[in-house]
Amino acid sequence: MIEKHLTISELTEKIRISLEGSFSFVCAEGEVSNCRPASSGHLYFSLKDSGAKIDAVMFKNRLKSLNFEPKDGMLLRVRGSLSVYAPRGTYSIVCEEMEIAGAGEILAMLEKRKQKLAAEGLFDNENKKPLPRFPSVVGIVSSPTGAAVRDILNILTRRASGIKVIILPAVVQGDDAAAQIAARIKQVNQWREQGFNLADVLIVGRGGGSLEDLLPFSEEEVVRAVFESEIPVVSAVGHEIDWALCDFSADLRAPTPSAAAELVSENYDAVSDFVRKTSEDLINSIQTRLERAKLLLKPFSIQDMEYRFRAILQPRLIRFDDAKEMLINAVSEKITVFKNRIELTSAVLEAGSPLAVMERGFSVVTDSSGNVVRNAQSVKKGDVLNIKPLTGEITAIVESIK
Repeated sequence: MIEKHLTISELTEKIRISLEGSFSFVCAEGEVSNCRPASSGHLYFSLKDSGAKIDAVMFKNRLKSLNFEPKDGMLLRVRGSLSVYAPRGTYSIVCEEMEIAGAGEILAMLEKRKQKLAAEGLFDNENKKPLPRFPSVVGIVSSPTGAAVRDILNILTRRASGIKVIILPAVVQGDDAAAQIAARIKQVNQWREQGFNLADVLIVGRGGGSLEDLLPFSEEEVVRAVFESEIPVVSAVGHEIDWALCDFSADLRAPTPSAAAELVSENYDAVSDFVRKTSEDLINSIQTRLERAKLLLKPFSIQDMEYRFRAILQPRLIRFDDAKEMLINAVSEKITVFKNRIELTSAVLEAGSPLAVMERGFSVVTDSSGNVVRNAQSVKKGDVLNIKPLTGEITAIVESIK
């Protein structure tokens, strides 16, 4: 029988004193994993190498001195001390200083793969397809038992209960995950080619996790399957701070699975309210325009139109009458002038007419040849002469010449 014993608290306290006393200052180097900022401002993460892992924390007041943002996959060198958390019986490094020791192997590999796929055009914006506004069926490529699927179903049920959901099961973590995810995306597209539309839009993703947990969604076969999908794809991998390469090849990236569900579903109630409000606004606008048109047309009654027409036409008729009188007067004056000129010309012509001379008692005398006799010596005794007074004709025989 053990007579001397320690309580768990006493044992943990001895361990704390021993560890914290022996490791009051440590300098360690490792790759960041499971980096998760807390709402309090503190940063919790793990440092690991190929053989071990240790929890670490850096409090808010020390984070302010950093000139970079720690992320999963970074290789960091930290300085601080060991601390034991008694309620859980765990220990961790409390970091006072932190610096980048070099890019982590995972991030370096992902960056190299990202550059390769980007060079092939898999991330180009012109290849992005628009999402259908009102999809009938939403396909989910994820673990059927994961929290991500439950969140998506809750959002869709609340926002658009009429949408059908098809879950395309795939493991989302481990060595077989990438192959299953890519296979599900290809299968649903193959069914569509054969005339069976299993989904109008696909949500591909999972809940949060460490960088290693999310690696399947950065595998090349998954990125290519997302890019080649004829069905629009929404990538919803992890939490907002998480990322995967399929985010870049997808038609749209959602920060969380819940956000993906909101992006692929219009809120039916909101749409109904919008349609109703738009209809009311349209009716009000039409009624307002009709009332304005009535007010504008009111002065244009038949009687008023006749009055307005007369008011416009009367001055023009008066101007027309005045112009007509002026034209008639001008023509009359011209006629009078020409008439006077004609009468004057006629008088001049009449004055020079032989008939006018003959009216005064003169006659024209011609010989037997018809020549006018102008000189008495041009005839001789016994010639026959013709005398033409104004009227009639006289024949005479020359008896003497003086």
